[in-house]
Amino acid sequence: MNILVVGNVLKDVYLNLDNRTENFEVDKNNTKWLNLSFNASEHNFFNRNSSLGGSAVSLEVFEKMGISATISDSDLKFKDGDLIYSFPIDPHRYILISGENEVSYLVPSKYRFSDFTPPADSYDYLYIDRSAKLNLNTIKKIHAYLDISKKTKLIYYAKNFHNSNLDSLVSRASLVFYEKPKTKISDEEYLKLRKLDPEKTIIISDNLLSYKNLSERISLERIDVLTHLSIYSITSATILAGFILGYSVEHSLKLARANVENSKISSALYLKELEKLASVKSPKENLELIANSLVLPKKGILAADESGGSIKKKFAKLGIPDTFENRRDYRNLLLTTSNLENYVNGVILFDETARQFADNGQTFVDYLIGRRIIPGIKVDEGLETFKGSTETYTKGLLNLPERLKEYYEMGLRFAKWRSAFEITHSESGEILTPSTSAIEKNCQILSEYAKECQIAGLVPIVEPEVVYDGNYTIEECEKITAKILDTLFLELARFNVNLRACILKVNMITAGKQYKIASTPEEVGEKTAKVLKEHVPENLAGVVFLSGGQTPEQATKNLAEITKNGPFPWPVTFSFARALQDPALYTWKGDNADIDASHTAFLERLIANTKVL
Repeated sequence: MNILVVGNVLKDVYLNLDNRTENFEVDKNNTKWLNLSFNASEHNFFNRNSSLGGSAVSLEVFEKMGISATISDSDLKFKDGDLIYSFPIDPHRYILISGENEVSYLVPSKYRFSDFTPPADSYDYLYIDRSAKLNLNTIKKIHAYLDISKKTKLIYYAKNFHNSNLDSLVSRASLVFYEKPKTKISDEEYLKLRKLDPEKTIIISDNLLSYKNLSERISLERIDVLTHLSIYSITSATILAGFILGYSVEHSLKLARANVENSKISSALYLKELEKLASVKSPKENLELIANSLVLPKKGILAADESGGSIKKKFAKLGIPDTFENRRDYRNLLLTTSNLENYVNGVILFDETARQFADNGQTFVDYLIGRRIIPGIKVDEGLETFKGSTETYTKGLLNLPERLKEYYEMGLRFAKWRSAFEITHSESGEILTPSTSAIEKNCQILSEYAKECQIAGLVPIVEPEVVYDGNYTIEECEKITAKILDTLFLELARFNVNLRACILKVNMITAGKQYKIASTPEEVGEKTAKVLKEHVPENLAGVVFLSGGQTPEQATKNLAEITKNGPFPWPVTFSFARALQDPALYTWKGDNADIDASHTAFLERLIANTKVL
């Protein structure tokens, strides 16, 4: 394979200015401009670094990816990892860097037009680089060459030009890189507006790539001095080389991202290096993989995250002393159950448990990882009452980033945060709580927590719970849950939370525990499925149900009826606490003499729930 590049070779001169601000002016639009009428002896630059840009960047990328390339009307060559030239490079482009890597450009007012001499040999590809400036005569020569060289495919980087001469190249090209200006219209709308074929067009805008029907665009942001001009050249050349080498669209985009994010000035990466980097999943991809792994079919998530106060109450009912050792023994009982990995994908731990040790000397976190179970952590710090109100919000945001960082280093890979909503009535029977303001505030907190989790590398489980221990109808539960979910997903979108790496833990739709008429499993299944399908976005990673104080048998029957009302656009499973643990707890009662019976009771509940999924 060989490729002929049409474009200008530029000399990029990087000047790293000192960070004094007196020579920068701000206009009425708050845009900073460099005032060049200064004494150069008093305004220093720390270093000057020159490199080749424009078509030279494309040439280097092609050669390092194993594709023979030549620049039309240029003696620039690639040899032993370097670009070799014997002529003065014109024009120069000065790139001024100051402050927080802010970049400004000084470019010639008149760029020379790119030359094109039809070659005697036939090339597999003719690539019109981003740096090319074409006049009508050059365009005609390109068309004439393509008419003669029938096997040559045209690849065109179009910088949003709007004239019929350049459009003729777009229509003839096998692949077009199109630079979309800053606009609020979608890529799809823009393709229609410019009459571009989506099957052969890659849109580059704001350092993002979009091609065909990819659900996610590939980010190409740089935090150093590599200019956006170099970024675009490296990006397009790498993608094109990937296509020529027979790689898929997705893999070619990964190679481009790896090249942009890891290349230096005048130093793109070799194919072998790119392959290695592209094989490493990005943090975003890792999060989505973890989220998907937490909701694999026929398994659930064990909630073993009762706070110190909650487990104290559970122990008190059975006369079990609330000691560090007893709490450890109880967690050890659950987590060391034989074949646990066959029934659960993940376990939610409490902070104390995450720092305790199993019988074999491993931390519970490492023990779970060794059994192919993903360890997670409860990170909210309980409920606090709003000032002047009986309603609550969930604490824990203040030091959350620091705690999440520590949990990640400990090996935990997902987190959970619960917000509680109680349905109460006025004397006239109207719903008094939860109020709209309480719903909005709690959903904002849930969303901020979820965003912080994803930044820290943990998958967030968001748990807005309508408390089961109340006196309300199933219709009221349906109405309030729908309102909460609508608010929650609006806030998650506002915080830019990646739903593909986010799991919803939610209550089943049922009448309150104190209501005079208990909901049947059939009612629960039908109404729960209806609310979820109408109020949960399809791109969510999964939905898991809390038991919320239901009996173990009741929770399982209701789960069975919910699954019968599928299919759903996302995986559906359980994340029970008491509905899984209580039989084992009441068998154990703090006595380690008969652990086997406790394990059996626990396994029976796990098996019963996985069977109905």
